[in-house]
Amino acid sequence: MRDLIHALKYDRLRPAARQLGAMLASAIVQLQPEAPMEMLVVPVPLHRARRTERGFNQARLLAAEAIAVLRRQAPGWRLTLASSTLIRLRATESQAGLTTRQRRLNVRGAFTVSDPAAVAGRHILLVDDILTTGATARAASRALLQAGAESVWVATLARARRVDHHRSFAASERTETSTTLTAPVGLQHAHMNAQNQPSF
Repeated sequence: MRDLIHALKYDRLRPAARQLGAMLASAIVQLQPEAPMEMLVVPVPLHRARRTERGFNQARLLAAEAIAVLRRQAPGWRLTLASSTLIRLRATESQAGLTTRQRRLNVRGAFTVSDPAAVAGRHILLVDDILTTGATARAASRALLQAGAESVWVATLARARRVDHHRSFAASERTETSTTLTAPVGLQHAHMNAQNQPSF
């Protein structure tokens, strides 16, 4: 999973999006029994500078591939890609290596909705590649709810988790912390609405 995601994001191997999108679809379909029958699918956006540098938004590619699969698997479920709905207002620092608090501060107020009328009263499926602390998903969901969305559901391809490796040395002991991705495909979802607190 890590290799495929890195190949897509950093090596710009866009064909990897097809396989990853199919994996994401298999996670999203688990929501179908409880999710609304009609949803706007909103990929977490990149800032325009990052998108220009990378050449694409990986969350948008994954969402588009997943929707294509889900149209075959669940034809009655109306999922509409709305990739220009959410806008990243500023270029945030990369979340990699930041603490939970730093991640939350980094994305605070980073998102806005381009056309609030387009999301008012609608159910949203927010899509991203990886969920670590949930800071990005919370900030994006908050912007959508403030714009009038009825609910926000979050689906990610994988969830990163911290793993501590303890190694003893003759004179001292140190702790190495790394981030790994859970496998198989992880589904992170939270039903959020204006009355309830987000839960990730």
